[in-house]
Amino acid sequence: MVNVTIWNEYHCEKEDPIAEGLYPSGIHNFIASFLTEAGYNTTTATLASPEHGLSNEVLDTTDVLLWWSHNQNEHLDDSIANRVAKKVLEGMGFIVLHSALRSKPFHLLMGTSCNLKRRNADEIERVWVINPGHPIVQNLSNEYIEFPQSQIFGEPFDIPPPEDLVLISWNEGGEVFRSGCCWTRGNGKIFFLGPGHETHPIYHNSDIQLIIRNAIDWASPLSNPPITYGKLTHSTNSKSSQI
Repeated sequence: MVNVTIWNEYHCEKEDPIAEGLYPSGIHNFIASFLTEAGYNTTTATLASPEHGLSNEVLDTTDVLLWWSHNQNEHLDDSIANRVAKKVLEGMGFIVLHSALRSKPFHLLMGTSCNLKRRNADEIERVWVINPGHPIVQNLSNEYIEFPQSQIFGEPFDIPPPEDLVLISWNEGGEVFRSGCCWTRGNGKIFFLGPGHETHPIYHNSDIQLIIRNAIDWASPLSNPPITYGKLTHSTNSKSSQI
């Protein structure tokens, strides 16, 4: 069974009545509910918890960490951000949701500002599958997902070129955005999913839920022995082969 930790700053849902109506127990608990139903072993953590809920003990038993944050990113302790980044390099999967693109762990792992263009507008977003063979988008109901109301993200988006670009969003105002991106960092896999604003029912969408489940499966660590690093050994008795 895959062990999944869902982290949420848990601020917007307590301050915004629309967000609270959509996610009365928080986005983290809503995501945990459909993942638990699908058979994943889930744990939740929030900004207000001791060590932000991300102790070494929690991370040591986490296969994949999901991260949702918005306007409290600066309140995350730097030592915890470094702890998360280190665990990803060691092999923990990391799924970055929506505005968590501004989170400290994501910045550490990307090495860029992760800045973008955005508009706070309730407009149509159509999320196109552009890499239909990728595991993250298997078994979707259509070749795109359309939201009648969504927050608008747009290019340029200051990230390293994705190793796999799976989703691109088109917005009613004409903007486009790389909204499904994959990277490998060290032994860990990272997936960024753009749609997910707290005042829209994005995570209620069955295809988005499927993408998240697929991404967890894709990002889960392989049961391979850990890579070891160190000093090279050289035998003076070895002979070079000659052709």
